[in-house]
Amino acid sequence: MKLLLPSALDEALDMLAASEAIPMAGGTDLMVHWPQNLDAHSRTYVDLSRIDALRGYRLGADELVLGGATTYWDVIEDAAVCEAFPMLARAARQVGAIQIQTRGTWAGNIVNASPAADGVPVLMAYDASLELVSTRGTEIVALADFYRGYKQMRRTHDQLIRAIRLPRRSYTIEHFEKVGARKAQAITKVGFALTRSEVGWRVVANSVAPTVCRCPAVEEVLTSERTVSAPEGLLPALDQDIAPIDDLRSTAAYRRRVLARVLYACLAPLCPGFGPSKTASPIPPLAGPDEPDR
Repeated sequence: MKLLLPSALDEALDMLAASEAIPMAGGTDLMVHWPQNLDAHSRTYVDLSRIDALRGYRLGADELVLGGATTYWDVIEDAAVCEAFPMLARAARQVGAIQIQTRGTWAGNIVNASPAADGVPVLMAYDASLELVSTRGTEIVALADFYRGYKQMRRTHDQLIRAIRLPRRSYTIEHFEKVGARKAQAITKVGFALTRSEVGWRVVANSVAPTVCRCPAVEEVLTSERTVSAPEGLLPALDQDIAPIDDLRSTAAYRRRVLARVLYACLAPLCPGFGPSKTASPIPPLAGPDEPDR
């Protein structure tokens, strides 16, 4: 491999503009697949770790700005950021072990574009926008509009995420949930983040579609305050929003069913329209003989 070591942002942008080099910050995703991904060994990488302009983050009265190299641990260690955006801290602690949390970056989690990303749902539920920069200028893109398909993004090869911007709002509800094979160091089988503020509901799911995605049909159910007496009542809306698949970690049927159940369990104590009716059928157990709990 060839590694380029810029010391300034402009230098890094020139390198990206002049080649097909791949920007690298924490390197945590690259290293995981390194032994098997032999094609990666012959690529050129631009190491961003020496660029001070990407490291800083700032919590202001109106927004939180995370630099492109801000790590999960930067957020975990900052009490003021954790208080203002508690889901960030909760998600950061779910991303691997401490070694990953201290090297991995929020921007890296975004551009890795995994459908199972833990950091992206909470950023999207907070209405984050991305400041993309290149030698051609600066572009602002809402994170909810950033993904075009599996591993496809509104980012050209020469663009870097210079900053992630989260507006500060008064939230009446903030919740992040991750379902995995174990409590720590596990890839998400099903997950979601949701918020409610003066701009309305945001429901974002991961591991249930080609990308982390907003769930507008579920948001409409919540906005209209419809009656939902059981988890199954969310399935018609979820089926408009998600497209889970079978893979080595779980089945599409499991993901669909569990997402409905964890969403319902979160919302039932909070929403007047949620809760069992007198005529509702008992909720079936999570796993049955034909559908093992994976």
